[in-house]
Amino acid sequence: MDNAFQVDLRGVVDLLSRHLYSSPRVYVRELLQNAADAITARRAADPDAPATVTIEATGGLISVRDTGIGLTEDEVHALLATIGRSSKRDELGFARHEFLGQFGIGLLSGFLVADEISVETRSAKGGPTVLWTGRSDGRYRVEPAPADRAEPGTTVTLRTRHDAAEWAAPRTVAELAELYGSLLPVDVTVNGRRTTLDTPPWRAAHPSPDARRRALQAHCEELFGFVPLDVVDLDVPEAGLTGVAYILPAPANPAVRGTHRVYLKRMLLTETADGLLPDWAFFARCVVDAAELRPTASREALYEDDLLDHTREELGRRLRAWLVRLAETDPAGLRAFLNLHHLGVKALALHDDDMLRLVDQWLEYETSSGPMTLAQFRLRHPGGRYTTSVDEFRQLAAVSGAQGVGLVNGGYVYDSEILARLRRIDPGAVLDRLEPAELATHLGPADPDAELRARPFLAAAARALDPLGCEVVLRDFDPASLPALYLTSRAAQHHADLREARDTGDALWADVLGALERSVAADRPRLVLNHRNPLVRRVTGLPDLTLAATAVEALYGMALLHGHHPLRPADTATLNRSFLGLLDWAVQGGTHD
Repeated sequence: MDNAFQVDLRGVVDLLSRHLYSSPRVYVRELLQNAADAITARRAADPDAPATVTIEATGGLISVRDTGIGLTEDEVHALLATIGRSSKRDELGFARHEFLGQFGIGLLSGFLVADEISVETRSAKGGPTVLWTGRSDGRYRVEPAPADRAEPGTTVTLRTRHDAAEWAAPRTVAELAELYGSLLPVDVTVNGRRTTLDTPPWRAAHPSPDARRRALQAHCEELFGFVPLDVVDLDVPEAGLTGVAYILPAPANPAVRGTHRVYLKRMLLTETADGLLPDWAFFARCVVDAAELRPTASREALYEDDLLDHTREELGRRLRAWLVRLAETDPAGLRAFLNLHHLGVKALALHDDDMLRLVDQWLEYETSSGPMTLAQFRLRHPGGRYTTSVDEFRQLAAVSGAQGVGLVNGGYVYDSEILARLRRIDPGAVLDRLEPAELATHLGPADPDAELRARPFLAAAARALDPLGCEVVLRDFDPASLPALYLTSRAAQHHADLREARDTGDALWADVLGALERSVAADRPRLVLNHRNPLVRRVTGLPDLTLAATAVEALYGMALLHGHHPLRPADTATLNRSFLGLLDWAVQGGTHD
């Protein structure tokens, strides 16, 4: 013999309050939702039927009266005394597409704030007024109402518990009714004050585009607390979605996903939807109403499915089209936007050629010739180069610019990937990554006589830096204020890393890494001394070669620090030794024992 489950209503209510709904405040939304559905059902048969919801909140007593279709006594038993049976809702016509409610548990949310709920209802199909009274312990009764209603409809009444008094305060009820139901296509009043708008703000009629823009800016300031940089209309027919995106007037953190206000069939779903836009569109906040997107069971978030994915992509296309249009019609507005939100546009440019063109033509980059767009840079420096780190750019920009080699700072997020993609929109673009060792070929040689005189010094310098795996060369280049430049290639850096790992590893790894090191071409870093610098000229002329070697070690350490290169233990020891050696020499007045 089969047995029916016994439902513990208190346990169900506890489950709703602790694990489904985020707050007891949703009871107002659920009551409004039920009332709106009842009105929709009545108007399906009688389009001229009144559409009003009247809420009264006083003394801990809350009543919600609607002019909807109402229920017969049989429907009361079928709908209000059964938990989770959706088939009966379907049979009675309360689960059609145009209804807000899909889960049949809305009335239970009233038990979040009350121990007793009464429903007085009269059906538009005829019959007497029926009174249903339910308690949170699972008991209910159905009986004739004390007096017949004059018109079809339903009144739900809650007497709130003392511990839920804050949710029954008239001001709180009015605020919640306005929050959830301000866009509902029915008249909602709370204690005599109307809380609904005639139409969503983005669909309201205005005398001019400027008046509409000002109205939407005011709407954004009211909702989000800022006046938007611009307003973008949104429309995704497949999702039955309309709305607006407000562009933030200040930089946003791309790591923090923006939250948006989402309505479903004009009932507020959530103020904090975080997956409505693509991740790159962190510069926008949206207010939308959708008819086809699905809510989660709690009706406080959007359900992830193919339609939501499609909607997200379409909204991204709308924002992308707005950016392209801005570039064509309002260059000043585009520059203002890019100054604030360049990261979002860069992220989009990684896989969108139109956005890549926008970045190329409009976004200014840091270059050795000053700030300019990539398109301008390529015209001025056809054989330009770029660095992949900010430190490398800062070390080499002045030297590179002085030698006529244009350099772009590609060290910020997305920049090096964008620079590498430029050939997609300009096949003739020659903009390659700078190999620092390559720059040595652009540095002018020192005067032959000066280099001949410096041979003893260069030999001593080479002996001092050979243990560090570094060569020493003498060049003549601008800027003259820079005494030394440390240049290394990727191959040389790889070779140095292998050698350091070999020296610090155990015997087995030392043999393996030693074999790898021998297989790598011995391309060594270079310390390039600038003969145009007065200090370097004095150092190369020192008669004391031991002191000269110490000075070269100090220049080596300074070049590493200036270029923000990592210091190995041997480099740190060399820097300390040279500093102490020069300090000792200075203290002794420039003499040695």
